Amino acid sequence: MNHRLQDLMRDAARLTQTGRLSEATAAIQRALVGLAPMAAPATPVAAAGEVLEGCVFESPATRSGARPAPERADAREFRSASFTHASLTRQYKLYVPPGRLGQALPLVVMLHGCTQNPDDFAAGTDMNTLAREQGFCVLYPAQGQDANPSRCWNWFKHSHQTRERGEAALIAALTRAVMQGQGTDPLRVYIAGLSAGGAMAGLVAAAHPELFSALGVHSGLAPGAARTLPEAMAAMKSGAAAAHAQVPLALPVIVFHGDQDPTVHPRNGEQLIRAATGPGGTAAHVERGESAQGRCHTRSLYTGPDGSVAAEHWLLHGAGHAWAGGRAAGSYTDPKGPDASREMLRFFFDHPRRARH
Repeated sequence: MNHRLQDLMRDAARLTQTGRLSEATAAIQRALVGLAPMAAPATPVAAAGEVLEGCVFESPATRSGARPAPERADAREFRSASFTHASLTRQYKLYVPPGRLGQALPLVVMLHGCTQNPDDFAAGTDMNTLAREQGFCVLYPAQGQDANPSRCWNWFKHSHQTRERGEAALIAALTRAVMQGQGTDPLRVYIAGLSAGGAMAGLVAAAHPELFSALGVHSGLAPGAARTLPEAMAAMKSGAAAAHAQVPLALPVIVFHGDQDPTVHPRNGEQLIRAATGPGGTAAHVERGESAQGRCHTRSLYTGPDGSVAAEHWLLHGAGHAWAGGRAAGSYTDPKGPDASREMLRFFFDHPRRARH
């Protein structure tokens, strides 16, 4: 792991032990900001530590190519507003594609990572361009610096993890408000996030399985991975302790994680998959592929009791802490692919929530 991150974690642990909690919080926030994506090593490393000698294509559909230059979203389509719930107020941005008046569109909730904001995250993931192309709304809640100096979602604080209070409750309430205001399809509501945003997306989805149809996490952690600063540091370093990694996810999940991530250990991606499939979950199909830009990956599909795909795990060989296939216009992006945005949307739209009778 990066030496700077190790130093920050040691500082936070020392400050916590001596009761200097405000200073410890600042240290963990600096750690949670994340580091620049690492350069790919000459030989990517597979999940089990074996050398990956080459990429074997089992399905042409796993290839991801470069997207054309994004069309600039009109300001009328990408609007800013604020929302208050239970004494918490947050800004947000909402993208509504043009020419879709009267249609019950899907809704995708996107939670940015540390130091990011909705504009940055939208630019990096290119999600607004895809929303215009495919016809769905995108909601970007924004974390404020007054709530976290580095604009990290407070996934590691127990007061923000429950259904009834904190940021998890606010994000769910904001989602419902947008659904009502836009008349979106209640059976096609999805949530995704990067890093701290991915960790918070998992918490929101776990607390509100009746609201969301599927979950996407990129370089994040499983719900319940930490409830204190020391637990957060330990989880980021090597994965959550067994007692904190098994909060179940009762909805389909797609996970992307770089096997050279210096900020959030890739074991956290495996723990997310276990949260969705159970401790005995076994991949029904594993394939290797390569993006058009040369990034190798291993894609594992996990099926549920009915034989449908319940979870996908994309292990990105040689990748660091960044959104795969993202654009340089946004921070923490890896243009070498594969295209996480398109693959998440493909997975999402294959998993509408079943109507209750």
